[in-house]
Amino acid sequence: MRKFYFLFLTLLVTSLSFGQNLAVNGGFESWAAGALDGGWDVVDFSTTDLTENTAATFITEGSSSASVMLMTTSQGSTDIRQTVATTPGTVYTVSMDVYATDNQARVRLFGDGFTPSEYSDDTILNTWQTVTFDYTATGAIFEVGIRFYDTAANWTGNGSQFYIDNVQIVAQTGPSLAITAPTDGSTVTTPDVDVELVVQSFTVANGSGDGHISYTVDGGPAILKYDTAPINLVGLASGSHTVAMELVDNSGAPLNPAVTASVTFTVSGVTQVADITALRAGTVGDFYELTGEALISYIVTDNTRNQKYIQDGTAGILIDDDAGILTGTFNIGDGVSGLTGQLGEFAGTLQFIPSADVTASSTGNVVTPQVMDLATYLASPEDHESELISISDVTFPAADGTAVFADNTNYDIVKDANTGIMRVSFGDEDLIGTLIEAAPAIVTGLGGQFNSEYQVLARYASDIDFSTLSTNNIVANTTTFSLYPNPTNTGFVNIKTSSNEAITVSVYNVLGKQVINTTLNNTPLNVSSLNAGIYIVNINQNGNTTTKKLVVK
Repeated sequence: MRKFYFLFLTLLVTSLSFGQNLAVNGGFESWAAGALDGGWDVVDFSTTDLTENTAATFITEGSSSASVMLMTTSQGSTDIRQTVATTPGTVYTVSMDVYATDNQARVRLFGDGFTPSEYSDDTILNTWQTVTFDYTATGAIFEVGIRFYDTAANWTGNGSQFYIDNVQIVAQTGPSLAITAPTDGSTVTTPDVDVELVVQSFTVANGSGDGHISYTVDGGPAILKYDTAPINLVGLASGSHTVAMELVDNSGAPLNPAVTASVTFTVSGVTQVADITALRAGTVGDFYELTGEALISYIVTDNTRNQKYIQDGTAGILIDDDAGILTGTFNIGDGVSGLTGQLGEFAGTLQFIPSADVTASSTGNVVTPQVMDLATYLASPEDHESELISISDVTFPAADGTAVFADNTNYDIVKDANTGIMRVSFGDEDLIGTLIEAAPAIVTGLGGQFNSEYQVLARYASDIDFSTLSTNNIVANTTTFSLYPNPTNTGFVNIKTSSNEAITVSVYNVLGKQVINTTLNNTPLNVSSLNAGIYIVNINQNGNTTTKKLVVK
């Protein structure tokens, strides 16, 4: 038997009594015009791949089941979901019957954010199996979903046939005990932890109820508890800790069968870092506080993970806030300070996962992309991950006069002997459907990474500028700029170009505020008014622009 793991703790209950099934059309009995009808809020399948079955062999309940023909390896295109109302603290058993005819794929039954979840066994064929997990409700609603996954070693691409039936979401009505916070396997950033618990169908009191709660901390002596208030643990050392508890009767004896719950969590300290470069140099899994201010350069709105790209004068990083810790309303250009969270990584991209709420520390800032050529970007793409950049003078080999930009698609961008990737990742922006022109372009976007592949993630139609690079500008873009001394402590900076024409210089601090705007004619730039720190210098000469980083000491 396969061994399964849950993010919510598994509970043992004293009886097998259950309440009403909350799943609507969980038996797949209701269909309309060949389509699944009622209950299921999301059905990603076409009506030819998800159909009604009435053959008795493939039914476990009622008069029909769902026949599923899996034809794709795009997992996100195989979802069936519905949302039900739940009672916080109540334990629900979630289950589904699965009949697989081959081992090309398997089925996943899951809850909110794929937690908890359970997979079917792809070695069990031509017979029914039940996929199930227990869920302790933490809120008033719970989303239950079904998704189909190809198994790469066995996938032939000719389709994988399943039958699914009898989806059940049922509250357990016998005595139960659940720990609702912290969650199993989680990390907390304080030595003082409140262990929150819920008991149902069992009265906890001193002598006047059904019994008590007996608990231990890290295997220590048993402690009797006569109420269901949180257990306050103070001064825990850094590292792993386990709280185990069970219901006992008034004599202190465990119930039969036992009703137990346990949770293991880790206490971790928070390391303060001044900027995103220092944050990116941290250890994945550890917790950090970004004490300096960072600016929001983009807010992702085509998924539900509350993702935001932030950057300061040193680097950028992606905030991945799937838990919704940041509750305020944010806009592009807002500053955030004191951001606390855990450093994570997904497919090679560093992420910052918030652990505490913050509000905007400033608003209306300008986020200026760092301008570079394709060769410069390809030489050090990791340095620009999640940072807003502009790559000048590239062309799209995909341009044929009719091709348009499509969502979730990679496009080669080329300059001389260099080839990079621009990816369309944000499907709700106006870039989708715009024409890919054959003219040279300036491509603006966020540095991205997916495993070993580096990409530039364009956001809007305006991020692909085909109009700026006229023939004269393309020639002018061979102009080189140098900025020295850098760092400087002299109060002046020299800007050298390959042309003697006047240059326009704008200097921005790390908050995006313009602090210098001037025109130079073969004269040094006076920076004596600037405080020590990092600045962004935008240089424009005859339509040729570049952006450089300046350190003032």
